[in-house]
Amino acid sequence: MDILLFNFHDVVLMMTAYQCTLFGLLLLVIRREGYISNALLALFLFTQAAIPMDILISFGAGFRQWAIQTSPNLFYVFGFAYWLEGPLLLWYVRSLIYRDYRLKRFDLVYLVPFVAYALFEYVSYFRFDTETKVAMLQGYTPYDETLLNLVIGFGREVLRLVFGVLALLEIRNCRRQIRDTYSNIEKIDFKWLLILVWGFLALRGWAVLVNVALTLSAHLEVMVDFRIMGLASNYTVFILISAMIFFSLSYSSMFEGLDSRESKGTAGEAEASGEKPAVDRGLVEKITRYMGDEKPYLAPTLTLEQLSTQLEVPKRTLSNVINRHFERNFFEFINHYRIEEAKRRLADPDQADQTVMDIMLDSGFNTKATFNSFFKKLVGMTPTEFRHRSLPEKPASAAV
Repeated sequence: MDILLFNFHDVVLMMTAYQCTLFGLLLLVIRREGYISNALLALFLFTQAAIPMDILISFGAGFRQWAIQTSPNLFYVFGFAYWLEGPLLLWYVRSLIYRDYRLKRFDLVYLVPFVAYALFEYVSYFRFDTETKVAMLQGYTPYDETLLNLVIGFGREVLRLVFGVLALLEIRNCRRQIRDTYSNIEKIDFKWLLILVWGFLALRGWAVLVNVALTLSAHLEVMVDFRIMGLASNYTVFILISAMIFFSLSYSSMFEGLDSRESKGTAGEAEASGEKPAVDRGLVEKITRYMGDEKPYLAPTLTLEQLSTQLEVPKRTLSNVINRHFERNFFEFINHYRIEEAKRRLADPDQADQTVMDIMLDSGFNTKATFNSFFKKLVGMTPTEFRHRSLPEKPASAAV
């Protein structure tokens, strides 16, 4: 066989497609908790495998001609992945954030652009016979691209960018909501999601610029080297996919997830309406008495759901009282009690032999960073300084 199908740039595309396909299949085979998230991530990876194949078939110097001779139906099929990538990324992010997440009918709206593009390709290409398709493909160069196709391509890249932004907004909203649900958030890790979303968001922004460069070169005779820009994108995707696989293999569960039905909360609804709901004074007294008598905040992993169960109060109601009456989110509310407990212990002469670290752990904290940050914010000094002032005759033996 004397025909050269691949150059080095083509091999990078093939490697990207191969590792995405392999890792996607691995995710589908592994049966573990969070299978819906695994399935969505696998489908997302399959789109990342199809896109390099579309680039290879459309623009590979030797591979394009081979594809024309083998089957012109190979063209544009893999291109459908561009329109599926964004919804799959958004659904994957939501499946990690919300423990009860399921696809709903409204989610199908995100597939409307995909359906519209499929109809367009059928009318403009797939409905023709093989000879007509070959004639349409022969002699093609990017400079021959019609303005309509360029506009569709530009819209496609912008749409992918929009889905990336929506995914980021979901993560930002989740990071706000966890402070109303968890008392310790240090182990809630968003690095995996942020690397994935920010990385592909940057690439989609770059793809918009590549499309603009192609339009300028093809129709306005403004010479911009869109080929180099495209190659840079291909190599970056390969690196990002490799990094994504590495992080996912060492990735443990981010957290148990929020309840999508309660994540919006009454507090957010009240802000939207501009009205503050009335606070039940009896419930306020019940919460205050329980916090003082039972000290549930000493449990480092205390959550809003656990506290609501102990108080026999609905989560939404409890969250509303904490936000409206105490004017704190759950994270701040619990750690305020922990700081008061730490102050009492630091000022207690009978606990002078305890290290500050021991007192920190006994007060419900599990990291120095959060403890020191909250203590200095609420007390105006470090725990060690507070102990020295409270027990001047017996300096603390250890500091955080």
